[in-house]
Amino acid sequence: MSRRPTRRGQGGATVHDVARHAGVSAMTVSRVINGEPNVREQTRAKVMEAVEALGYAPNLAARSLAGAGAARIGLLYSNPSSGYLSEFLLGSLDQCSRLALQLSVEKCDPDVDVTGPVDRLINQGVDGVILPPPLSDSEPVLARLLEAGLPVAAVATGADHPGCALVSIDDFGASKAMTARLLELGHCRIAFISGDPNQTASAQRREGYRAALAEAGLSDTARVEVDGDFSFQSGLTAAEALLDRPERPTAIFASNDDMAAAAMSAAHRRGLDVPGDISVVGFDDTPLAMAVWPAMTTIRQPVADMARAAITILAGDIRAGADRKPVRQQIEHQLVARQSDGPAPRI
Repeated sequence: MSRRPTRRGQGGATVHDVARHAGVSAMTVSRVINGEPNVREQTRAKVMEAVEALGYAPNLAARSLAGAGAARIGLLYSNPSSGYLSEFLLGSLDQCSRLALQLSVEKCDPDVDVTGPVDRLINQGVDGVILPPPLSDSEPVLARLLEAGLPVAAVATGADHPGCALVSIDDFGASKAMTARLLELGHCRIAFISGDPNQTASAQRREGYRAALAEAGLSDTARVEVDGDFSFQSGLTAAEALLDRPERPTAIFASNDDMAAAAMSAAHRRGLDVPGDISVVGFDDTPLAMAVWPAMTTIRQPVADMARAAITILAGDIRAGADRKPVRQQIEHQLVARQSDGPAPRI
């Protein structure tokens, strides 16, 4: 089996640099360097000319799962929820340890130029990259990584990103089930705080909420939706707006635990009892769900397990090299009933 080169040569040039110089993809450069036959001779000559011009010297004893050293996984993160990130990092570290992989972590702000953090990982010679949300839906990040020929596992995305392995839960079904639970408790005025509009999972959770209301025979006017971005502060702002409404909702469904905790805080500040006066439920089941009072009813998204699954898939993709066939894996979720929701109050 041919070995993959590292992406940094002894002279500092990378596969990405060679690809840009030759006017081809990074994957094509990798195929040429690995001596694979499915490359036209004209293209092969252009790549080798670029290799010589840039002084690129691949280490053909590079790390691989079958070689002498550990393959390296890159993790790019940018998430307002520290609880979510903590669970994701723990799962990633645990699985990397089990599979004898190295983990390189890099912060990437999607609202700023993503080139720097992405290129730092590429230049470190990582063999694959795992992307938690919101970066799992960042087209610039995905495009740059795929252009570099790296296996990518996007986690908690509802989109089909060609060329990427995908790990997610059924966000639509989970949200629909939670809304149905509140309806069964007698709530007719259920407000929904949405998440980051740039994340596909946010849209699926909103659609699940809407679908449950529709199946219950409630008209579109029964929908009460306020925007958030998954941060505690956005949940607080949204909850204050909901509690100021002339017809206050009897239940708030926030699309993550941070925003649900903020909604509970806003209710407590106004002297409202949770769940006696208003029910509040969340999504994710991060440690915060058990740290608030009362303990939060929420959807358990097994974040650590999703990270483990993504690392395992990446390990297989690294072994497969150019023959990899990215797959989608759906992890089971669970509705966890605690004490923050109850029957609708009599008004």
